[in-house]
Amino acid sequence: MIESAAIQKGDAIVTTMFSVLLLILLVVGISACSDQDSSQPIDPPDLLGSFGVGHTSFTPVDEGRADRSLLVDVWYPVDAEDAQDSPRTSYPLAAGIGLDSEVAVDDLPVSARQDQPLLVFSHGYGGINTQSVELMEALASHGFVVASPEHTGNAQASLTDEFNEAAANRVPDVSFVIDEMLARNQDPEDEFFDRIDESRVGVVGHSFGGMTAIGMAAGWAGAAPDPRVAAIAPISAVIDPELQSDIRSGPNAGFDPQQLASIGVPVMLVGGTEDTTVPIANNEIAFEQITNAPRVYKVDVVGATHTHFANICAIGNLLIELGLGREVWPEIGAEALLEPYEVTCSPDSFPIAEATRLQNLYVVSFFKRHLLDEEGYDQYLENDYADREPAIVFSVK
Repeated sequence: MIESAAIQKGDAIVTTMFSVLLLILLVVGISACSDQDSSQPIDPPDLLGSFGVGHTSFTPVDEGRADRSLLVDVWYPVDAEDAQDSPRTSYPLAAGIGLDSEVAVDDLPVSARQDQPLLVFSHGYGGINTQSVELMEALASHGFVVASPEHTGNAQASLTDEFNEAAANRVPDVSFVIDEMLARNQDPEDEFFDRIDESRVGVVGHSFGGMTAIGMAAGWAGAAPDPRVAAIAPISAVIDPELQSDIRSGPNAGFDPQQLASIGVPVMLVGGTEDTTVPIANNEIAFEQITNAPRVYKVDVVGATHTHFANICAIGNLLIELGLGREVWPEIGAEALLEPYEVTCSPDSFPIAEATRLQNLYVVSFFKRHLLDEEGYDQYLENDYADREPAIVFSVK
């Protein structure tokens, strides 16, 4: 009836009505599309991002600490016009043996953007700084500059320090790496000149390196927290030494409630439910006792062990491919690989590829949200999303 009346009053009125309606729909549609686009991330966090990945290394010397030197590997974003597929980076493991990257290429130009956040990765006790290269490469592909020091004296190549000395070096080491990367950012002759946003610094680490990440925000082993650190992601970190049989005793063997309560930056706690080295209960304690951080996430990967968050399978598989089967690992000094390889990489274990995907998904989302303020990544940091991931038990506060 309304339409008939309108027609009787003339085609001009009908045309005007439809024009107004079309304009309204167009405006609403554009607004809806705009809102949808702004709330969605450009790059899914469990896939590689839109940047190529470059890799380089350098060895700075800390003159303020008895000329202490640190080998530092750096992964960084590369713009599309500068990206190359080969030759790929090879991460050295032993004389004549290297783990070939599927992603990174050495010494490509650093992305020309001026607002790139800086992350520092800290490796495990007596480990290597390339222990989690797939995570490093994923973060770089999503726009982060990632620097990973080899903690001299507490690394596979130089395991000389006692526990307390190693702990005391960890936070100063990471602060020194931040100093060095920011100095490179200010040096007109350096490839990282004017590339790093000095207000966006985060720390991620695994095991003893996870404790290092916490120490960067809470202080640890005599070192004060570093106020430049704006977000931390400790993975399989010790909180209560009673929950880990082989952790050394003393005040540096964990964190007390006062230290955890002092943390004032966003935190993501990641761990595996089958971790017998650093049981997942450590993350439960940290989640409860970190009371003053603006946001705390806890991500439990059901079925993952301690070494699901490192490249233990890639290293073990490479040795086997080279004809160095598990039966000869004790003879070549790799006996320590036997047990973690069995529980992490066997056909009955939780799939390592899935553990890597989940680690990348949550760590990338966390730093995208809390260092880059990209609200589109909130959707991955909620219980509703975790409900779609059968291997994830998720908490947030």
